[in-house]
Amino acid sequence: MDTIFFIFSKVVQFCIEPLNWLFIFIPLSLLFLSLRKPDLCKRFLLLAMTDLLLIGYLPTSEIFLRALEDAVPKVSLSELSEKDLGGIIVLGGAIEGGQIALDRGEISIYSSAERVTKAFELIRKYPNLAYIFSGYSGRLSPKGLSESDAFKRLVQEQGLSDSNAHYENQSRNTYENVLYIKPMIADLTLKGANGEVQDSKPWLLITSASHMYRSLKIFQKQGIEVIPVPVDYQTGNQLHWGAFNLEEGAQHWNRLIHELVGLLAYWITGKL
Repeated sequence: MDTIFFIFSKVVQFCIEPLNWLFIFIPLSLLFLSLRKPDLCKRFLLLAMTDLLLIGYLPTSEIFLRALEDAVPKVSLSELSEKDLGGIIVLGGAIEGGQIALDRGEISIYSSAERVTKAFELIRKYPNLAYIFSGYSGRLSPKGLSESDAFKRLVQEQGLSDSNAHYENQSRNTYENVLYIKPMIADLTLKGANGEVQDSKPWLLITSASHMYRSLKIFQKQGIEVIPVPVDYQTGNQLHWGAFNLEEGAQHWNRLIHELVGLLAYWITGKL
């Protein structure tokens, strides 16, 4: 059932993402042109142009994406000490593992690189805390190196200690992240990072700001206390009313639709 849910969510996102509507509007306009139906051809061309404006005019996506990024406020890490924390959780989605990493011998980082850089920062800041990286692959047909194994290699390349490192390499989506992390956290809470018994404490959770709201709700549903550390912000305090950028707009819509589909699907299935 989880596999069907995973595939279905990918299909729904593809179908409703505005950029993909062009694959319908333009072929239909060409079809009606060949059938000598100019009125229908013009209508679908107009729909295609409207779609491009919707994608490229940045405020149309920024206003919703900003609301999503602001849904979970930032916490001041300067007010937190190591003794108050259970550990650090890093959610996957920023690392390119797969076959390319094996073929090229290099790990690439997506535009969500702040998930990785913030993780390195906090691992250095709290050297005695356990940290968990969670992620296999979000692809329908994953091959090669998992995200978790790729992160492990990055830790080694950065010269960071892996004595408190723990890796979860089965999850394909956020719900599975939490599902597979939960027993690991329970075990570490009982044992402690260095083997001592310790009380339950909140864990720092690192993920993209647009992804934080959904992640936080799932952790709460599973009874895991976390402190959000949102990174990878794509919007600022002001909307760019005069900005038009198809590439940036498409990326904004992709993030927004991905989260909205995830929220709706998880709500329907009782996962949050």
